[in-house]
Amino acid sequence: MSFPFDAPVLEGAVVRLEPLVPGHRAGLEAAAEEERGTYGFTEVPRAEEVTGYLDAHFARVEAGLLAPYAQVERATGRVVGVTAYWNPRRWPSGEGLAGVEIGWTWLAASAQGTGTNSEAKYLLFRHAFEQWRVARVDLKTDARNARSRAALAAVGATFEGVLRNWSPSWAPGEAGRLRDSAMFSVTAEEWPGARAHLERRIAQKAEARSSASLSEA
Repeated sequence: MSFPFDAPVLEGAVVRLEPLVPGHRAGLEAAAEEERGTYGFTEVPRAEEVTGYLDAHFARVEAGLLAPYAQVERATGRVVGVTAYWNPRRWPSGEGLAGVEIGWTWLAASAQGTGTNSEAKYLLFRHAFEQWRVARVDLKTDARNARSRAALAAVGATFEGVLRNWSPSWAPGEAGRLRDSAMFSVTAEEWPGARAHLERRIAQKAEARSSASLSEA
C-alpha cells in the first residue's frame, strides 16, 4: 500500500517539488545544518538524523498516509527542504479525494524569505484543488509558533481556531508531550481568491528579486 493519489513533480519558477527519494539525503543533510534559529517548534533533523527521518517518511508513504516532496531550488538544483501532502481523506462514497493536509514543511535558512514557501504552497494547493478536486486543504502548526501562523495566513489560509492537546510537540524538552495546534484551511470555494492572492504575492517576490539583481549588476 502507498499514498493513494498521484503526486507528481510540481514545477514553479523558483522551486521544484520532487517526490522525496533516498537520493535527496545528502542535500537535506546540508540544508538541515544551516542556521537553525527558526526551528523551535518544527521537526527538522540534524544531518546525522536524516537517514532515519527519511525512513520514517517512507514508512508513512507505504501506510498510505504521506506523499513527501523535496523542495529543490531551481536556480541551483540545491535541495532546500521538505514538504508533503498528508492525511488523505476520501469522499463518503469512497471515490476520489475530499481533503488533504499540507504539512511536514521546513526550509533551509537560506531559502526562507525568498518566495520559495509561497510558490511551494501555490503548487501544492493548485494540484490538490484542480487535479484532485478536493473540498479543502488543511494546514496546522504549533499554536505558539507565531512565525508559522503568520506564514500560513500570508499564503491565504483561513485560521479556524486552536485544538488543545492535538499533535505531538516538536519543541525542545517536550518529547512525548502534546501541543495545542492552530488550525488553518483553504476550501474549494476560497481557492479562486487564494490563487489570485498567491499569484500576486509570487509576482511581487519575483519583481523584488529582479530589482535586487539589477542593483547588484
